[in-house]
Amino acid sequence: MPRPARIGLYVFLVSAALLFLLPLYVMLATSIKPMEEIRLGNLFALPVRITLEPWAQAWMSACTGLECGGIRTGFMNSVAIVVPSTVLSILLGALNGYALSFWRPRGAQAFFVVLLTGAFIPYQVMLFPLIRSLAAMGLFGTLPGVVLIHVLFGMPVMTLLFRNYYAGVPHELFMAARIDGGGFWRIFVQLMLPMSLPIVVVAMIMQVTAIWNDFLVGLVFAGHDWLPMTVQLNNIINTTTGERLYNVNMAATLLTSLVPLTVYLVSGRWFVRGIAAGAVKG
Repeated sequence: MPRPARIGLYVFLVSAALLFLLPLYVMLATSIKPMEEIRLGNLFALPVRITLEPWAQAWMSACTGLECGGIRTGFMNSVAIVVPSTVLSILLGALNGYALSFWRPRGAQAFFVVLLTGAFIPYQVMLFPLIRSLAAMGLFGTLPGVVLIHVLFGMPVMTLLFRNYYAGVPHELFMAARIDGGGFWRIFVQLMLPMSLPIVVVAMIMQVTAIWNDFLVGLVFAGHDWLPMTVQLNNIINTTTGERLYNVNMAATLLTSLVPLTVYLVSGRWFVRGIAAGAVKG
């Protein structure tokens, strides 16, 4: 016979899960209903007739302002932004964390304090100086420009993450590599990076989720030609030409969230392993 405390725990967990899943259910159910059923006002009712037309319309022909090419253009733009931004920010964060943990050059502590401070400054207060700087370099409204901004904003957190991880690596291992003649780059590439797979997965999930879900940086810095999927989604929802198609809006929202959700579901085991292996050490 289960104890009352355990029954209460399961009741709480199930209730919390249902509470979090309820909006997802409403979005999914609405996205596969025709507008005739949605107009009846039964928000929580299961669809009587399932249709995937809203998904096709959201992907290929939904209006994002004056253009009606769907959200697929924003998807390709988001991929073009996320891939280099994630790779570069992780590489720079790993390199900084490695240098600060083992080589400790002169001024390393001050440099780390500056990076750590940058991680807690809201980037909204730096938008105007960054806009002027990118405009002076000719990068405003370009793909390299928005990638550079994401790398700059991600580097403090990535440095902190990798520094804490490398702090848990035995220093004797590094000294043994030094005795064997390993230099800065050889030790980093052949020793540290292969050992960093768990924390790299953690960093990848964090960066992909943050960059893919970003709205403000893409809206301000990407320009018209490189608007990410989140900005395209906002344009679809706020485009009011005729009837508001709630099923198309919900389908577009779900399409936008598929990539970070898939990344987390596929890499969730590695994420937990990376956290346990030292992502919060130090």
